[in-house]
Amino acid sequence: MATIIGGIGTSHVPTIGLAYDRQRQRDPAWAPLFDGYVPVARWLERKKPDVLLFFYNDHANSFFFDCYPTFALGVSPSFGMADEGAGRRPLPDIQGHPALAAHLADCLLNDEFDMATFQDRPLDHGCNSPLSLMWPHEPAWPGAILPIAINVLQYPLPTAARCYKLGQAVRRAIESFPEELSVVVVGTGGLSHQIHGERTGFNNEQWDTEFLRLMVDEPERLAAMRHADFIRLGGAESVEVIMWLAMRGALDGEIRCTHQNQYLATTTNMVVAIYESAGAAQREAA
Repeated sequence: MATIIGGIGTSHVPTIGLAYDRQRQRDPAWAPLFDGYVPVARWLERKKPDVLLFFYNDHANSFFFDCYPTFALGVSPSFGMADEGAGRRPLPDIQGHPALAAHLADCLLNDEFDMATFQDRPLDHGCNSPLSLMWPHEPAWPGAILPIAINVLQYPLPTAARCYKLGQAVRRAIESFPEELSVVVVGTGGLSHQIHGERTGFNNEQWDTEFLRLMVDEPERLAAMRHADFIRLGGAESVEVIMWLAMRGALDGEIRCTHQNQYLATTTNMVVAIYESAGAAQREAA
């Protein structure tokens, strides 16, 4: 049986990847961000997951507004990295897991989630910017990826509650997969930011701190929130944190945050956090 061994919540700001590619990890302006991902990389190295399941959104690079699915599951044997206008990032293709993807597609359909499926579509910064900080990739990535794209760009968006339920359905599907696999679930996006309109540059670190607390202790409160609530509290683009709710739904009911880093350097409060089941975190700490 496949097993979810933990979760990661992370921002997916494009400048993270750009700074990484330009080797600015020790630049004083960037070091606090990159240092926050070092424990995540060490945790993944220790846990050695077979698959990272990513809840992410595409920024009109592989999907466009003439046909933008609410939920889309990547089923390719491998995935390339998108050229977002400045050339493809210098990252190798990453292996997919078609067998697990096919199993999820079937299970989710029978769990009343009508998933689109996609092949041969590259992964943009919604996925590859945090991925390159967490997993070594020279000459190749150490495992596979299973990407699930969520529409957080073109209204109507799925609700926070729907994303939370999707995560719960994904957990059931993974746990029914007969092959022995270890899976880490990643939710991307946010936190507070707005990059257009009268509130351009808006951040709310107080709300971000409360959001991170609720992620652990009261995810149902977050799942009950409306898009307008997230936008009011965190800015228009912060509504993409509903993808964290999909990750949270795939985890145990009782979890602990075993690592967390926040850094507000540009337009976005950039955050990365590790979540484990409360029992597993206690055993590891003992």
